[in-house]
Amino acid sequence: METTMTTAVPKLTAIHPRIPSNSFSLGFSLTFPAKKSARVKQTCSPSSHISLRVSSSSQSQAATEATKVSSIPSEMKACVYGEYGGVEVLKFDDKVSVPEVKEDQVLIKVVAAGLNPVDGKRRQGKFKATDSPLPTVPGYDVAGVVVKVGDQVKGLKEGDAVYGNINEKALEGPKQFGSLAEYTAVEEKLLALKPKNLDFIQAAGLPLAIETAYEGLERTGFSAGKSILVLNGAGGVGSLVIQLAKHVFENFEDLPEKFDVVYDAIGQCDKAVKVVKEGGSVVALTGAVTPPGFRFVVTSNGDTLKTLNPYLESGKIKPVVDPKGPFTFSQVAEAFSYLETNRATGKVIIHPIP
Repeated sequence: METTMTTAVPKLTAIHPRIPSNSFSLGFSLTFPAKKSARVKQTCSPSSHISLRVSSSSQSQAATEATKVSSIPSEMKACVYGEYGGVEVLKFDDKVSVPEVKEDQVLIKVVAAGLNPVDGKRRQGKFKATDSPLPTVPGYDVAGVVVKVGDQVKGLKEGDAVYGNINEKALEGPKQFGSLAEYTAVEEKLLALKPKNLDFIQAAGLPLAIETAYEGLERTGFSAGKSILVLNGAGGVGSLVIQLAKHVFENFEDLPEKFDVVYDAIGQCDKAVKVVKEGGSVVALTGAVTPPGFRFVVTSNGDTLKTLNPYLESGKIKPVVDPKGPFTFSQVAEAFSYLETNRATGKVIIHPIP
């Protein structure tokens, strides 16, 4: 079944493939002309504590958040899990040590954090062989205010509003202290200044998803004159693939029968390869990979965010935040339960974080 939605210039076609009842997929296909010249009620329980210790306008928003930090405490509130499992392993702990800041890092007072499917898979123990030690504070995406800088930090200063994916490698030794806490320590190279026109909630939902969308399009060699089909175009990554393909990699028009690129963000690679042109590419973010499909794990890079900031600040690229959110800090488990239904539209955000 096809449903066509038409705007003044481009035509976008949404495709709803047959999928299992416990998942959701919304596909968008785009063709780009070449240039003339080339909820379950669960919460992190405050009654359960897991000991976790460590060893050794935008400006007004940042100023407001910064004034809340009179001094950096030694302990903070965080959502923590000490064993792998479902959302029930998430616990609330208000005695977590604030991470120490290395020379190339900044300490961020977290204002909002975005959830990603990788958070759930990591919590379930699917990457335990390369994971950081337990107990763990989860969370990859962050938006907040710099409150302390390491000696080697050159481009950021206290009071800066920033956003980023705090783990350079998503599956290889991700940080033990993630973004679902009052503070998190992050390498400067993984961060960018928050786009001036976005609030912290919007910014928190961007980093991992927009980096994944951008890197995937780059790896396929996508360019003007090529067509693309996006599976799960309503999701966090898919919604950004569509916008990046349109505004960063050129404008779109009609739907062809076969595609140069299929971006599978839902796990239907076996079907996706049937609609790709000979010599085309299929990006498979999840599920089994069928040739010529390929998978990659995104590398967090603040330079990518800096490259895309002008598109965000101009309004050409817009963050998509799930309308059920933001979820409060006490609703982290509920937010994860919702995300894991595969029915979220855009990003699931946690805000405020006390």
